[in-house]
Amino acid sequence: MENTVALRTTGITKKFGPVVANSNVDFTLYKGEILALLGENGSGKTTLMNMISGIYFPDEGQIFVNGNEVVIRSPHDAFKYGIGMIHQHFKLIDVFTAAQNIVLGVKEKYNIKSANVAVSEIADKYGFIINPKKKIHEMSVSEKQTVEIIKVLYRGADILILDEPTAVLTPQETEKLFSVLRKMKEDGKSIIIITHKLNEVMAISDRVAVLRKGESVGAVVTAETNQTQLTEMMVGEKVSLNIDRSDPVNPTDRIIVKSLNAKTKDGISLLNDVSFTARSGEILGIAGIAGSGQKELLEAIAGLQHLNSGEITYIDPDSGENVNLRDKTPVQIRDLGVRLSFVPEDRLGMGLVGNMDIVDNMMLRSYNKDGVVFLDRHKPKDLADKIIHELSVVTPSVHTQVRRLSGGNVQKVLVGREIAAAPKVLMAAYPVRGLDVNSSYLIYNLLNEQKRNGVAVIFVGEDLDVLLGLCDRILVICDGTVTGLVDGRTANKEEIGLMMMHHNLNEAVEVV
Repeated sequence: MENTVALRTTGITKKFGPVVANSNVDFTLYKGEILALLGENGSGKTTLMNMISGIYFPDEGQIFVNGNEVVIRSPHDAFKYGIGMIHQHFKLIDVFTAAQNIVLGVKEKYNIKSANVAVSEIADKYGFIINPKKKIHEMSVSEKQTVEIIKVLYRGADILILDEPTAVLTPQETEKLFSVLRKMKEDGKSIIIITHKLNEVMAISDRVAVLRKGESVGAVVTAETNQTQLTEMMVGEKVSLNIDRSDPVNPTDRIIVKSLNAKTKDGISLLNDVSFTARSGEILGIAGIAGSGQKELLEAIAGLQHLNSGEITYIDPDSGENVNLRDKTPVQIRDLGVRLSFVPEDRLGMGLVGNMDIVDNMMLRSYNKDGVVFLDRHKPKDLADKIIHELSVVTPSVHTQVRRLSGGNVQKVLVGREIAAAPKVLMAAYPVRGLDVNSSYLIYNLLNEQKRNGVAVIFVGEDLDVLLGLCDRILVICDGTVTGLVDGRTANKEEIGLMMMHHNLNEAVEVV
């Protein structure tokens, strides 16, 4: 590893009103290294990177690039100093080609033929696989990410910041990305990765920098540390990284899904003949590349997605009666006595109301009973207080608007509310997305507790290590089609990764 400093910050401080996001942060990135940036939710990682990439401007402190102090007031300034950030949520125009997106915003004139050549040259140099003429809406998630990375390289970036780059990639795609990053490192590029996946930190980084509560805790050489030590640095105390998966006790069919088919208005298939059973007292995982039908599947069960054909049956644990959920609205499902909770992927668009405070968001589940509106705030406030305390939600008060909370704290409020409803079926789509390691394991323990209480838990996740460690069975889907159903205790990541890319290794046989 070279010791030439590519980027350095000294005394960086950023405040948002009374909230101190970063306090006196010193940070160093060397040339030709891959540095992982770790920290709990709200530790200031993204804020720090946003200042380096020109989205925010620091209140105090200095930034040095290649030994020279610089002032970065915009992303354009950042590019001028060779800094580019690849955000987790891609900023691409779907109807444009890869090359058009890559050159978009560059001031000098260009022609599309030369742009296609330039993109291909960058791809060949680092080992990217990309068709410059392919349109964004025709691309997979990993292809879109490739476009974003080449976009900053095309602008001359020598310092690249990647925010959660593997969040929606299969293991095979992740390894391809890491291979590219290593080639970029060999070419002298300096790379910062923001991630919560400690196994990937250990696999790809040279050093690890840790922030805690907006302050720098320090940096360590990856080869001289381990996951436990890194977690302790983030949290400030010892944390168990073990998922306590117990065996299912008397699993009983709770939700039976048969031959679900759903299409868009344009006739595009969303779900294709999907069948499975979710049982009480077990966690059924659902694995798949983002956009493979997970969202539509859970929304169909919750009464939010129209189906063209198929059956959804809920078996009442008290009476043993079969309840048809097909094409019922959420209100009708509730009125049928079905105790179902849903943590959707879109936490602020569908799960919570951003402009309402935490108490009012608790009340959304209880204000209307039997057609009568109740505005009793006492119980919702007590529930809000309990969730804030038990899930360590960082908020000024229970009356803070939810949209003002960090993404991780919004997720805690939503998960806490849905679990508090004492469901018999709990569906959770990416419930730990954006959460730090400590908070993630808190959620895993809550899901395991629900399982021990006899709840049928359906868990959609993106981290295959977690799916294999947490779930009893794992349903794999690709392009809306089931490609496998495996035992979480005996399956491996490579097997599931291939199924996620539509390589059906075996017939999808129900695992017992």
